[in-house]
Amino acid sequence: MSNFAFNNPAFKQQDPRNVATYPGGPQAAQGAQTASFQHGVMDAAANAQLEGMYASPPAGAIETDRMSVEDTVWKTAGLFGILLVAAAIGWVWTLGGVAAPEKDPYSGFMPNMLPWIIGALGGFVLAMVIVFTSRKTVRPALIFTYAVFEGLFVGGISAFFEVLFPGIVVQATLATVSVVGVTLALFASGKIRASKKATKVFMIAMVGYMVFSLLNLVLMWTGINDNAFGLLSENIMGIPLGLIIGVLVVIMAAYSLVLDFDQIQQGVRNGAPRKFGWMGAFGIMVTVVWLYVEILRIIAIVRSN
Repeated sequence: MSNFAFNNPAFKQQDPRNVATYPGGPQAAQGAQTASFQHGVMDAAANAQLEGMYASPPAGAIETDRMSVEDTVWKTAGLFGILLVAAAIGWVWTLGGVAAPEKDPYSGFMPNMLPWIIGALGGFVLAMVIVFTSRKTVRPALIFTYAVFEGLFVGGISAFFEVLFPGIVVQATLATVSVVGVTLALFASGKIRASKKATKVFMIAMVGYMVFSLLNLVLMWTGINDNAFGLLSENIMGIPLGLIIGVLVVIMAAYSLVLDFDQIQQGVRNGAPRKFGWMGAFGIMVTVVWLYVEILRIIAIVRSN
């Protein structure tokens, strides 16, 4: 989850005590579009509402329960562990316990979309609850539950697209890991940092992307545009619009990761309470899932084109 929303005075001052689609039918395409839109909304809502999340005064001398990078990393790993287990369940549930067909996925086989739907709706509702209540208290149990719903969603949508485009999940996973790895390496080396100007551009781009996504969903739901991915299926000079926009959104998601890393770093420097490490882990998980869904859709658009 993009962390520019965590950009508040609490992080600005150093604590002197802490120096240190389915191309033939609309279901998959609409689902992917809806999923990407939902995660974009989560990210934007977090940016807008999580400001002040670390606004509590720096920990006093008698308080030793403080946020650390190592602890946040372990929390993040734990959440992704839960997500992966739930994703495996969602995958098996979606495919009915059978392997994805290698050829002709339309022949007598229809994946179960229930895990996808339950995961998307449940995850979206929980994300909103977590985001809007984080000012007062951080509830790890809700974040664990969110990871379960996200796992069902990721497993369901991955299995669905794997049926249509064999091998797409491996491609999307490798691409996602690559983007996250490169972003983390650049941030750790100091070659890329969050800035006020870049964050403003990011927010403008995010709002524009959400408006476009909502418009595209309406056009697809009403049947005005019956292309597999709606407006994203249109070509501009032979290049799918979805590929052009998708690349821009991947860049946005990568910058969102930079914001996440930056605010976690600032929270550690300012001695934020340890419990806020859960919010840092939650933000990274939302951003990575958003990135994965976007890359999954980009590859599907390219392969169906």
